[in-house]
Amino acid sequence: MPQDGRAATNMPIKLELSIKKGKPYMKSSAQPLAEVFGHLITDHTEKADRYRSRRLCPFNNKVPNCTKDKAKDPLGVCSIYHEGKPVITCPIRFREDWIITDDAASFFFREGTTLSSLTEVRLNDSKGKSAGNIDVVLVAYDAKGKVYDFGALEIQAVYISGNVRDPFEYFMKDPKGRALMDWSDQPNYPRPDYLSSSRKRLAPQLLFKGGILHGWKKKIAVALNKNFFDTLPKLKPVSKSKADIAWLIYNLELIKDKKQGSGRYVLKKAARYLQNLSLPLFQSQRHHLVKLRILSGFFKRSLMNISKLHPSPKQ
Repeated sequence: MPQDGRAATNMPIKLELSIKKGKPYMKSSAQPLAEVFGHLITDHTEKADRYRSRRLCPFNNKVPNCTKDKAKDPLGVCSIYHEGKPVITCPIRFREDWIITDDAASFFFREGTTLSSLTEVRLNDSKGKSAGNIDVVLVAYDAKGKVYDFGALEIQAVYISGNVRDPFEYFMKDPKGRALMDWSDQPNYPRPDYLSSSRKRLAPQLLFKGGILHGWKKKIAVALNKNFFDTLPKLKPVSKSKADIAWLIYNLELIKDKKQGSGRYVLKKAARYLQNLSLPLFQSQRHHLVKLRILSGFFKRSLMNISKLHPSPKQ
């Protein structure tokens, strides 16, 4: 609710759908919420209402419910609007239909490789202490089930500056009545913080994990929003045979669906950008190399505890 106690006003003209190149898109917005619990806030179908009331996640979270921020009181915002475009702010949002693993597999392995994917795989150092988690590990195995290769997929959503919980909680108290709320004059209006996302999260992750994987001669893929990727310094592309990192770049495309009321956003790959990590920045991290336990026994134990197994016999 607005901090001065007054109710937010409805301004439907600022949430209208327009047509651009034959496709619907959100022209502008007087409020920041693009997707809440996987649905547009203007979507009042039975399914959307159920996901909101049950706090469900449609994007392959480790449990059926959304667990972002707080498990008992989740911040169910998947994406926010910035300059009329949706920006993904939850890493689980990238798991839609697991297209990110298909795209990463096409970079890591040869076509036809039999593989599985593990989520949140712990990376231990030589003393058994955690060096962090790899978001998704794609494992290639032979006909006997023996692991012979793997690749790491990191997912980078965008940090938010400002306060997104206030408009989220205000909306959730009356989803139908406040779907067209005007939040534009409220303090701490939430916006994507691309600078912090790259400096505090992406760069350190690539510095440490990328350096380790580069030392093992293993490939890494990074999934991120195109809006975020466009803010990064220009990178020198290389051929696939020379690349050890792939930037998997995605957009949210608004699709009109009669069954989905006002439509829904669908994750679409915008581009793939290949790069080599043979840079002083990463070479200097070789003293951090640790052993990632990828023996078959480790993966058999992991398979019993993973939240998502994604077999894909043909890639």
